[in-house]
Amino acid sequence: MPLERDNKQTCVGALQPIASRLERSNRRICGGDEEIVKRPVEASDLDDRLAGAAAASGGSGPDPIAGAAAATGRSGVDPTATAAAATGRSGVDPTATAAAATGRSGVDRLAGAPISWGVCEVPGWGLQLPAERVLAEMAALGLTATELGPQGWLPLDGDAVRAELDRHGLRLVGGFVPVVIHERDLSATREHANRAAAQLAAAGADVFVAAAVMDEAWAAPIPLDDDGFERAGTNLREIADLVATHGLELVLHPHVGTLVETAADVERALAHTDVRWCFDTGHLLIGGVDPASFVRDHADRIGHVHLKDVDASLAEGVRRGELSLVQATQEGLFQPLGEGDARIDEVVRLLEDAGYERWLVLEQDVAIAGSEPPADGGPALDVRKSIEFLSTRAPRRERVSHR
Repeated sequence: MPLERDNKQTCVGALQPIASRLERSNRRICGGDEEIVKRPVEASDLDDRLAGAAAASGGSGPDPIAGAAAATGRSGVDPTATAAAATGRSGVDPTATAAAATGRSGVDRLAGAPISWGVCEVPGWGLQLPAERVLAEMAALGLTATELGPQGWLPLDGDAVRAELDRHGLRLVGGFVPVVIHERDLSATREHANRAAAQLAAAGADVFVAAAVMDEAWAAPIPLDDDGFERAGTNLREIADLVATHGLELVLHPHVGTLVETAADVERALAHTDVRWCFDTGHLLIGGVDPASFVRDHADRIGHVHLKDVDASLAEGVRRGELSLVQATQEGLFQPLGEGDARIDEVVRLLEDAGYERWLVLEQDVAIAGSEPPADGGPALDVRKSIEFLSTRAPRRERVSHR
């Protein structure tokens, strides 16, 4: 999407800040403009950072904040992150670092998610890796923001969450919150949502990612008819208004095992709700919805993005009931970006064309069975592949006017 700046055309894309964090720049001044020619960070560089993160999460070795600074392609430690760590203060916005590196505001941002390390809200999902390891590896990969993860994985106190993330040079994007919205009595959901929103707001989040579950135990959903979706839509608006009092925006997340799962569910939910959506490429594809078509048809409803890639054959097994979501995930349902069938290249281009400038949350759901994987062979390696995929598809050059 071209933007006018001082009568110059400045080529910008939703993924440029990613490339800026993951590429080194050779600069030369051409008249009044600066031309930036970028090349990707070598895989060995990221290997070194992950090794540093592993040492840090084990209580020794490099400071993960320093690892995050190295991952941005800048020398030294970000002084704002260091100050936050040294003083114990919260409220430092690490995305300002990426903004400084690109010379642009940090509107277009890539965030990580604990689910990419196997940390998930779904009951019985598998081994949950410790927060110290996950956050250190996120920072080492150059990520500057994350979603929350399940309740209790990070502290329940929002200020404590903010302090923990600050220590790793991260900020909070939002959190996934299962809610029951189809029942006539909304009192329990209202209390639950208010408590979750208060935590997210105190931790510095922007987004309340709501999934419409059957009940708190994630029982198998009973499909709603139009009347059921109309009631759910009315209730969801009430919860969205409640969440807004905390300064958050509620977005509806289609998800396997919820009331918004199949293509038919998605169409009915779109018709009977007025909130914006969490556009999750993976869960939409599993449910039978083409992600690219969703962007073309409903770009105005997208308020948040989860980027996932999916193996279509395994997705079909989930859709037919031949595999559970956990079973399919353990068999490789979710792939590094670019290696599955969700056409992530096309999706990202369509989001750019539609003017989307909010969070892009990188998710590759992992379900870990057995013991904790070693740091040099764990989930961070696939996250790295996805980041590299996105960075190589960012614009390769940018002209910045100095006038």
